[in-house]
Amino acid sequence: MSRLSDAFAKARADGRTALVCYAMGGDGDTAALLQAIDAAGADVIELGLPFSDPIADGPVLQAAATRAIAARTTVRDLLAMVSRLRLRAPTVVMGYMNPIESMGSRAFARGLREAGLCGAIVPDLPLEEAGPLREDLASEGLDLVPLIAPTTSANRAARIARAARGFVYYVSVTGVTGVRAALPEDLEARLAELRSISPAPVAVGFGISRPDQAAALKGKADGVVVGTALVALHHDQGIEATATLVRSLRSAL
Repeated sequence: MSRLSDAFAKARADGRTALVCYAMGGDGDTAALLQAIDAAGADVIELGLPFSDPIADGPVLQAAATRAIAARTTVRDLLAMVSRLRLRAPTVVMGYMNPIESMGSRAFARGLREAGLCGAIVPDLPLEEAGPLREDLASEGLDLVPLIAPTTSANRAARIARAARGFVYYVSVTGVTGVRAALPEDLEARLAELRSISPAPVAVGFGISRPDQAAALKGKADGVVVGTALVALHHDQGIEATATLVRSLRSAL
């Protein structure tokens, strides 16, 4: 068990599906945004680390990363900022290997732990290359959360799930992050299959943006991840509008 897996267990004990909310670090007043998301009811928070070539991110998150980079945001800046907050929800970073390698994986893991974070999600880190970072994070008591895609074979999904800590992030669609009008028809069956083989909780993301979409997944996954809709709303309408959507999503779950 870890703070991340405990958050899913607590939501389940309360009769809820956990809500995982994403924010891009450095895109506006990140500290105020994280505090608002936390107060609005997120069970887990993902803090995006801006990178110039975010291969898993759609146009909205790419634009947010570009704004953060233009503001000269660094990983160390974000860790220092988070360390000053007292968030209720366990928080993980979501970023890419290039900045981690530049910092050094041991220093990165130590920095996350010192900032009070719980782990990392790294979309461009395959299972076969994840061992060193997983070990460095584990040595600091932190989790490496893996991703599984619709194109992942059953055998490979089982191997990834067995190595997971915290939770497994299931990507609902092929492609990049972004708002979708509808989710795949076979999503429920895929989630049921993955949950049957995964020792860790399973959260589903990529494309979920509305309370009705979240409600349709209640009980079908251990958690629902919402990112693009929150980042877009924050940029267009501000923090309070973002918090209002978080409250609506939480209510739907």
